[in-house]
Amino acid sequence: MRFMVSASTDAGNVKTANQDSVSVQLLEHDGRQLVFAILCDGMGGLQKGELASASVIHAFRGWCSQRLTVLLQKGLQDGDIRREWTQVITERNEKIKAYGRENGVRLGTTATVLLLTEGRYYVANVGDSRAYELQMQVTQITRDQTVVAREIEMGLLAPEQAETDPRRSVLLQCIGASEAVYPDFFFGTPLGNAVYLLCSDGFRHKITPAELLAYLEPYRMNSPENMRQNEQALIRMVKERNERDNITVATIRTYK
Repeated sequence: MRFMVSASTDAGNVKTANQDSVSVQLLEHDGRQLVFAILCDGMGGLQKGELASASVIHAFRGWCSQRLTVLLQKGLQDGDIRREWTQVITERNEKIKAYGRENGVRLGTTATVLLLTEGRYYVANVGDSRAYELQMQVTQITRDQTVVAREIEMGLLAPEQAETDPRRSVLLQCIGASEAVYPDFFFGTPLGNAVYLLCSDGFRHKITPAELLAYLEPYRMNSPENMRQNEQALIRMVKERNERDNITVATIRTYK
């Protein structure tokens, strides 16, 4: 299995600063491709959300350069990813909290992390950024760590009510703003001729799953140039619908 990658980000209609951060790396090990991607949606006063999100990106890119090859050589295991990514997130949570205390600001960030190999995907999530799998349909891989998602799970709120609930962006966990952070993990077998998508909540609020599929279904994503064009088309659509948040998306197309 091989991969094509793309990413797009936009400050949006209202905010002067883009506090989202995104990184997508197409890598190779023993002649086989893999992808490591991170998307973070920062938040905080005085534009410090940008610092928080970039800090988590930097930490995970450091993990990638220092630890990924070691784990691949010994045989990548779900438990290794769970343990080491939890450590990265925990350490970064403490660093960002310490920075906030020292500078009298409150800041934090979501994080969705994806490692995609030909035989396995590994996803970690904190907050309400998301990972999706697109082929014949749109499948949400991650689960939002939000108040409304918890109430839907408990049967206290209908999914359609959540779309307009004023608490829809209230996070249960946030790196840098939570006392302790417990990431959710998701593991699975990647599909051939599919698209894997990471996005901030600003990207998805104003578009439907059907629109996602119409623009990002695998056969429309047949080159990095087309991938970026389709991402940008959706970003323009979101902005035309008056989304007020930063807007970020990363896509990975699998093929054989």
